[in-house]
Amino acid sequence: MNDCMMNIELQAGRGLQQQIREKLVELIQHDYFGTRALPSSRKMAQLLKVSRNTVVLVYESMVDDGYLIARERSGFFVNPELDQEPTLKLVQTRPHLDQNQPNWPHRLRSAPASFSTLNKDKDWINYAYPFIYGQIEPSHFPIYQWRECSRIAQNRNSVHHWIEDYVDVDDPELVTQIRQQILSKRGITASNDEVLITMGTQNSLYLLASLLAGQGVKVGVENPGYADLRHIFTQCGSKPEPLELDEQGLILGQQLSDCDYVCVTPSHQYPTTVTMPIERRKQLLEQAATDDFVLIEDDYESEVNFHEQPLPALKSIDQHGRVIYIGSLSKSLSPGLRIGYLVANKQLIAELRALRRLIYRHPPANNQRTAALFIAQGYYDSHVRRMRHVYEQKWLLMQQGLQRHLHQCVINATPGSFCFWIELPKHVCSSELVTQAAKQGILVESGDTLFAEQQAPKNYIRLGFSAIAEEKINAGLALLGNLVSQLSQHSPSEALHA
Repeated sequence: MNDCMMNIELQAGRGLQQQIREKLVELIQHDYFGTRALPSSRKMAQLLKVSRNTVVLVYESMVDDGYLIARERSGFFVNPELDQEPTLKLVQTRPHLDQNQPNWPHRLRSAPASFSTLNKDKDWINYAYPFIYGQIEPSHFPIYQWRECSRIAQNRNSVHHWIEDYVDVDDPELVTQIRQQILSKRGITASNDEVLITMGTQNSLYLLASLLAGQGVKVGVENPGYADLRHIFTQCGSKPEPLELDEQGLILGQQLSDCDYVCVTPSHQYPTTVTMPIERRKQLLEQAATDDFVLIEDDYESEVNFHEQPLPALKSIDQHGRVIYIGSLSKSLSPGLRIGYLVANKQLIAELRALRRLIYRHPPANNQRTAALFIAQGYYDSHVRRMRHVYEQKWLLMQQGLQRHLHQCVINATPGSFCFWIELPKHVCSSELVTQAAKQGILVESGDTLFAEQQAPKNYIRLGFSAIAEEKINAGLALLGNLVSQLSQHSPSEALHA
């Protein structure tokens, strides 16, 4: 028994009590102790090289929860009542691979796994130079303030606000805070029945596509643009129509005239970062009314845009109700929270709410309530102000580093954006650069999957900076610049062996 206890590997960054308890629960479930006493708290502390008090607290908590019983002068034992709980002894055997198995490829009506993707490395945090877009430095998350709001939400007098199943209703406090504290800063006025809480922008887009898309429905999407946006509308029956861009964003005119819906990112075009000027925004709204199409506006970086005077959202100057507005807390707070919001005509919101009910009812109510408190307590605004300063400093470091180390590239840079869109020398393959960079601890993203056409350009990359520490930016760009120079001196076939 002692030898087994010696094998508990306590990990840094996790609570000692938590880890010890998890291992003890596992051993109890496997009947490791039987009717024998567990090692004394003193002996266990020596085995694990922790304080005796730590072990005592674990033992006592497990007594409270019915896993252990304490016998005076004898020690701690596994609660014999655990053996009385019914357990299913039958264990399912692995099915044989034979002709009687379902033919899943034949049964599938579509194959989403075949859609192109950015292939974001899930191990991004362990790269020395993570120039990844859409992630944040963990140290920047306001953990203490979020924990305080979570504590308030879990207070016995407050728990009823989120512990119940409200079926299709959103947390009214979160809706209020989003309307008053977030949408108002973008010039948007909306009533409660014009706002729907979602599990992020991706979820908002899928709900919309499920209701609006279909065979014969023409959906215009920016090219290059958000790949999963194209995939979502394809999955829902529409064939997205790629729309051309220029130095002011989406080009208006003939290419939009026969669209039913146009998806647009005017604040910072995804991924080129171009900002659509106010005059073109007004012209776009006029054409939408004239040609009878609806705009789906993804305002994905608006909250932390450090530009002194960001342009108003399309939705804020929409006079005819032709803009569906989508936002989230992913860029301003954390992508892992999966909290988004959708603003549209109340009839559309009512249908979206009913559709959402069929899928998952509503986003987790505990997260909604905690987020509502976080905004109401002023923590959100304080965090956003701080992060605007952080991102402005990072953006300047990126701009200077790119001009110094990647001068052989065409650099698209827009103040206030979270990334840089970079055109490599013509014969430098972006996917090869990504592979070679990873070997040096540099994480960059190839831009080829962001283009709609099959023969997409292969020499674009995107560099984000929200996840990398300031002091690493210049060194990482220097290494990346050297690598681009090396690949520029070889043909693609030679570069594979460089």
